[in-house]
Amino acid sequence: MPEAVSNTSPLLYLHRIGAADWLPCLFKEIWAPDAVRGELLEGRAKGYDAPDIAAYPWLDLVNPQAMPSEWLALDLGAGELAAMALALEHPARIVLLDDMLARRTAQAAGLQVWGTLRILLEAKAQGLTDAVEPSVWKLSKAGMWISAEVRQRILALAGEG
Repeated sequence: MPEAVSNTSPLLYLHRIGAADWLPCLFKEIWAPDAVRGELLEGRAKGYDAPDIAAYPWLDLVNPQAMPSEWLALDLGAGELAAMALALEHPARIVLLDDMLARRTAQAAGLQVWGTLRILLEAKAQGLTDAVEPSVWKLSKAGMWISAEVRQRILALAGEG
């Protein structure tokens, strides 16, 4: 079973669709840096439906030792930067990211990247859900932008399109 480092958005969106507890079924161990906790706390303080990660005993807070200086010039959030830096220090871990620039940057650094939609596909493959389509629609309603092309491709990959 793989291990992961999560950014804010997969935790947020999976929480919003009631699927966050799939993560410990898919990963042996899941880390998130303090910057991710901070972003979620900030969202909760502003009244957004964001998870309280203290309610996730399977999520460990771990911080990177260093940050690649070239990444600091990118238009990325603190959570994305910290999650990618932590994954760079532990390259066997899958980094969970949704932002396209973050994903491309992590892939260019040689990291294995999964997004929230990949988590849905893996959940179906592991028998955690019978269908991906309801979760894809819930994600859209929860604020995740999913193009029609991506939606169609995900459903085809799930054998539902």
